[in-house]
Parts: sequence; structure tokens; C-alpha cells
Amino acid sequence: MAGCIADLCTFPLDTAKVRLQIQGEVRIPRTVSSVEYRGVLGTLSTMVRTEGARSLYSGLAAGLQRQMSFASIRIGLYDSVKQLYTPKGAESTGMATRLLAGCTTGAVAVACAQPTDVVKVRFQASRILSDSARRYSSTVDAYRTIAREEGVRGLWRGTLPNIARNVIINCGELVTYDLLKEALLRAELMSDNVPCHFVAAFGAGFCATVVASPVDVVKTRYMNASPGKYRNALSCLLALLKQDGPAGLYKGFVPSFLQLSIWNVVMFVSYEQLQRLMVLARSALA
Repeated sequence: MAGCIADLCTFPLDTAKVRLQIQGEVRIPRTVSSVEYRGVLGTLSTMVRTEGARSLYSGLAAGLQRQMSFASIRIGLYDSVKQLYTPKGAESTGMATRLLAGCTTGAVAVACAQPTDVVKVRFQASRILSDSARRYSSTVDAYRTIAREEGVRGLWRGTLPNIARNVIINCGELVTYDLLKEALLRAELMSDNVPCHFVAAFGAGFCATVVASPVDVVKTRYMNASPGKYRNALSCLLALLKQDGPAGLYKGFVPSFLQLSIWNVVMFVSYEQLQRLMVLARSALA
């Protein structure tokens, strides 16, 4: 539920990130005329002006489906897996254990939710055209069309780069959030309340964006590519470097940072409050 709330708040930024990441992909070398989107606000305003406000939420249904499966595993199982990996009798959970738990839940979540991510990216990357010219008529049609035209494997396109991205993000988000929150409480700089959750979540979002942005760009391009455009994720990476250089690995960094940071703040604050409500509800029923 916390993941869905966060997605509703940040989906336009995620869509802007995808548009910036794939911009200039088709034309090699890129020309000035092919640069349609400039910056976060420029991308959002261009989309609203040329495609309407609903284009900012194109793919939202698949995005919410993704959160219901992906976030439930990635975040919901993190504490349980962390406890599973913690040696019996240990006074505290070490960094290696936290990282291993983050890698495990991130990889399992991607393997289960990959089709929803593929469909979400396809909708976000496509312009909203007339009904007759649309790539997919609905979310269900997208699943069917991809499976029919590209095979069932098409729904799992880009799984390896997506696992790499989400393992990095999972470690960057959950482990950093865990450590920052713990450090703030230990140093008695803050109490365990909303401001503490806000600071820890914002810091986690920045760390995750810095380390995961290159993999995220490759993942987005590879997922959105038509069959046969790239042999594999490595060929996608090499094509990106040839066209845009190393700077291309950080395309869409600003909207990615804003989206991930705001998403983290909304999600973790919602998660902590929902967790407390659950504890209070259990106490009342006991």
C-alpha cells in the first residue's frame, strides 16, 4: 500500500525520467532537432502541451500492479530476510547481512514483477496518439500483444539489467535508510518520528540514484527496444556509450533523483505510519 501511495505521487517524474533516458536513441549520431525534451520542467510541460495531462500518468495501471507485487516482496520481506541472515546471538545486524538481505529481496522481486515493469516502461515511452495509432489499447492488451509478438520471453525482457538496477537500489535505499535512521536515533539527533523518517528517506534516495542511474538508463532502453534492435543488454550499453558517451549513463538524472527521493520519503513515511497503525490495531484486538 505504501509503495502504491508513493507511485501515485511521483509517477509524472518517473515518466519524465523515461522520456529523457530514451531521447536521441533512434538517430545516430544525434542531431539538435532530435532533442525534444530539456530538463524536468521542460519535459513535463512539453508532454502536457503536445499529448495532454493524462500522458504524465500513462502506464499507471501497470505501475500500481508492479508496486503491489514488487514492493511487497522487496520491502515487505526485507526485515524478515535480514533476521534470517543474522547469526543467532548477534547483538546487531552487520553491514554485510543488510546488503545480502537487500540483494536477495531485490532480485526475487524483479523476477516476479518483471512483466509489469516492461509494460509500464512501454506505455511511458510511447507518445499518446489517436486511438487507431496507439501501440497498445490497454494494459491487458499490452501483456497479450507482447506475449504474442515477442513470445513470453518478451515480458521478461531486460530482466538481468533490471535485477542489477534493483539490487543496487535496494541496497542503496533500504540499507542506507536503515543505517541513517539508526545513526540519527543513536546520536539522539532525532526521535523516531516523521522528520527522522523524512531525512533518512531523502538521503537514501540520493545514494540510490547516484549508484543506480547508469544501469537504469540501460534497463529502460533495452526494455523499450523493438525485437532485434539490441542483441543483449551489453550491446545496448555499448550503443549508448558510442552515441552519447559516459554522460549518457546519467540521462534523466535530475527527474530520477527527484522521483526516487520523493518516492522514498512518501513510501517510508507511509510505511512507518501504517506499521504503527497495525501494531495499535493488534493491541486493541488482543
